[in-house]
Amino acid sequence: MNGVELFLLGRTLMKVGEQAMPRPEEAAPGSTRAVVVALGDLVSHPGTTVGEISARTGLPQSQVSTAVARLVEAGSATAEPDPADRRRRLIRPATRPSPRVAEVRAATIDAALVAALTDPDGTAPAPEVVREVVAALDALARRLTPAVAARARDVDGTAE
Repeated sequence: MNGVELFLLGRTLMKVGEQAMPRPEEAAPGSTRAVVVALGDLVSHPGTTVGEISARTGLPQSQVSTAVARLVEAGSATAEPDPADRRRRLIRPATRPSPRVAEVRAATIDAALVAALTDPDGTAPAPEVVREVVAALDALARRLTPAVAARARDVDGTAE
């Protein structure tokens, strides 16, 4: 596998994951990804700003602002004025998981994974194939954590 293949696999996995998450009725297609990316960064960097999340994730600031607003509205994050600069807001993950977070965490990947593995002719994957892929994903999840991804950005020596 080369870097391009890994990148494309990552995009495919993101799409399968996005399909597996229950989406609120009012959410626009594709908006879940920005919310998950922003929340992931927020968990790693509590007490951060929209601009800082944007800089770390590469998402446009407007998209991060919208994602943060959704997280605050859902009770998954809090925002308060920065005591050092009242024009800025500091964003933190909520101390208790919101009902929305509980709903997303309870959702399984089974249906989305079966749909992704179904042949173009409509033939569903055998149960052992699904189990094999789930086992491989579990192994990757244990080893390739967000902390590993942060270290991977440092591999070429250009990270700050």
